[in-house]
Amino acid sequence: MKYQAKVYVTLKKSILDPQGRTVEHNLHRAGHSSITGVRIGKYIELSLEGELATVEAELKEIAETILSNPIMEDVRYALEEVSVTV
Repeated sequence: MKYQAKVYVTLKKSILDPQGRTVEHNLHRAGHSSITGVRIGKYIELSLEGELATVEAELKEIAETILSNPIMEDVRYALEEVSVTV
């Protein structure tokens, strides 16, 4: 089977996000003063192929050890089957 993975990586809440603070500051300067708590992260898409259990285990390992830094970042991911049309 073929699968599409979507991986979201963000800084842990305890880690200062200077890029998020800069964006928030600029939003306030542009008149959007009600916006708070801006955090910037990474979005990664992957295509995987194989049996579901194997793909899930591989995605978990990749997301937690290669695509993110577990000391500073949180990671979450979604996996969906891709329909193959012939």
